[in-house]
Amino acid sequence: MYSTVLSASIQGLEVKFVHVEADISNGLPMFHMVGYLSAEVKEASERVRTAIRNADFVLPAKKIVVNLSPANVRKRGASFDLPIAVSILVSLGYVKGEKIRGILFVGELGLDGSIRKVPGILPIVLEAKRAGCKVCVVPKGNIKEAGMINGIEIWGVESLKELCGILNGDQEPQQYGRKETRETDEEEHLDFADIKGQNLLKRAAEIAAAGNHNILFIGPPGAGKTMIAKRIPTIFPPLSEEESIEVTKIYSILGLTDEKRPFITTPPFRNPHHTSTRAALIGGGTIPGPGEISMANHGVLFLDELPEFRRQVLDVLRQPMEEGYIRLTRKTGTYCFPAQFMLVAAMNPCPCGYYPDLNKCICTPVQVRQYLSHISGPFLDRIDLCVEASKVEYEELYGAGEEETSEDIRKRVCKARKRQYERYGERKVNATLTPAEIEKFCVLGKKEKAFMKQIFDGMSLTVRTYHKILKVARTIADLEQKETITIEHLREAVAYRTMDEKRGI
Repeated sequence: MYSTVLSASIQGLEVKFVHVEADISNGLPMFHMVGYLSAEVKEASERVRTAIRNADFVLPAKKIVVNLSPANVRKRGASFDLPIAVSILVSLGYVKGEKIRGILFVGELGLDGSIRKVPGILPIVLEAKRAGCKVCVVPKGNIKEAGMINGIEIWGVESLKELCGILNGDQEPQQYGRKETRETDEEEHLDFADIKGQNLLKRAAEIAAAGNHNILFIGPPGAGKTMIAKRIPTIFPPLSEEESIEVTKIYSILGLTDEKRPFITTPPFRNPHHTSTRAALIGGGTIPGPGEISMANHGVLFLDELPEFRRQVLDVLRQPMEEGYIRLTRKTGTYCFPAQFMLVAAMNPCPCGYYPDLNKCICTPVQVRQYLSHISGPFLDRIDLCVEASKVEYEELYGAGEEETSEDIRKRVCKARKRQYERYGERKVNATLTPAEIEKFCVLGKKEKAFMKQIFDGMSLTVRTYHKILKVARTIADLEQKETITIEHLREAVAYRTMDEKRGI
């Protein structure tokens, strides 16, 4: 007898529907699986056979052929265990075929017949809803994540025997729908109020967050660069519904969601080590998976000790920083991953970390130049703000004044973002303006044009750097709730080009 069950496979960030077909006939007893399968899918035959027997079903000594269609799509993972088992049970008559119409099945089987959670549930449920499926059957460990999607029934099941009882009408399914209240992520509490002094760095961080600009902190060890970088997500506006789903999809595919954090509602913060490879940052594999830059989508990618990263690794970030996505081509196809992240980097000014304090610095000018040369010019051109961290004085550390909290700064950032969204008619930020949009929305008066001409010639700016100064000035004006860019806004934006001066050391 023949039967077919609907399931799905993850290819990069895309979901491909898979029809699991089973045919049971008389012949030499065997369990044969075909359909361009990986090793873990081929092993499903033993898991399914044992799980069916331990769920109190009889598997007769017949010829069993299972095909996962389409045959040109590579099948990976253990999520096909459940649909394979269901297709066999339908073919054997334990479940009626009409009961599985419009239902998508995903789950891994244990040898005892239990159904275990699998990664990638959120994008599968989303695609099932778009395709018109009525029900999605998932492991009970994935129900919170799957239940975040409205418009489709979610059945969370714990065992193969329970599922058969539901399909045969012997028991009612436990349906899970989305909760109206969004749970906040429980993370380590970080606040800008913890940082004493460093008002210049805080101001630069606020501007960067308001316009989603890339920023670089330069300063001696212990100046607070890393502390500020880790707190930048706390002044970001909350993720929108669409952004939360997009971020959660990535983490779901990588298996990084759990029952405590099924849905990501806060901007992600990624801090890869400087020994990371290019594949770790941009994604890789025979069928590429998302890398660190995609995991930082709509959040912060923090590169500490920037010159310690290999130059080839940093240079792979150049295209994603400009375009907001990364496209990888393999023989299995082309895969596109989102990369709308804000780059935050920190570095010392020299190998010992104390330049230009000649009382402490032991580096020669050649060593300083060689250290800074680890970062290419094209990479630095993609940095919007560069600010130098100074040593914190004792009076600042134990001053009487209270520091601003992250919530205070976040309010100003949200107001600036709101102005940008209203101006552009979408959730677009100043950092992503095109040259045509810069000409339209960053209009300068006569005095401002004369000032920028002087800066352009005096600092030998590139067109990209010139545009970045205008975009930063636009953000500064938005923070002040001003529609017109003034010389004061331009001067402050130009002041955040510290690295341009250091290149000539």
